[in-house]
Amino acid sequence: MSGVRAQQKQKTRQALIEAAFNQLSADHSFSNLSLREVAREAGIAPTSFYRHFKDMNELGLTMVDEAGLTLRQLMRQARRRIASGGSVINTSVVTFMEFIDNSSNQFRLLLRERSGTSKAFRAAVAREVKHFILELAHYLESETPCDAIHAYIQAEAMVTLVFNAGAEALDIEGQQRDELIERVIWQLRYITRGASNYVRAENKE
Repeated sequence: MSGVRAQQKQKTRQALIEAAFNQLSADHSFSNLSLREVAREAGIAPTSFYRHFKDMNELGLTMVDEAGLTLRQLMRQARRRIASGGSVINTSVVTFMEFIDNSSNQFRLLLRERSGTSKAFRAAVAREVKHFILELAHYLESETPCDAIHAYIQAEAMVTLVFNAGAEALDIEGQQRDELIERVIWQLRYITRGASNYVRAENKE
């Protein structure tokens, strides 16, 4: 019985997270959400909210963690597709844009809270971005001539570029989106080629 209750509690907790994400939009940020609205969409009484989260801030921080995890899982899938013969940069960019299309509110949360007014939220987003950079850096270190330091610098530049492009992609579609993707692919190639040439030149000295 306790196992069933635990499953139901986890299900309700996830329903609250999804309800909050569903209420985000280009015009509706996390700070605009109310506990009552989120609880109603999740199908529970507002007082029951506190069985799952201490307050709305705790819910928001959990949402940041979930958004970061979703993105990292997608990029891991992209690397598996790359391993079976796909282009590293093309596959990564397409996968990132798929994340924006399919989880636009998760990406909006990361973007807004990255520079928001809450120190706790800024720290949480910074932590998620750091995880993302580290995973890419480990991949670059294993697949390119870069050492750990240069792999991290390259990964940081690539993630910064892609996040900025993602922010732009939220508001465009069609040919404009295609042109953005093409530009980002070339920009990432420049970074990758530059890093590779730098490491080779340094090793010759």
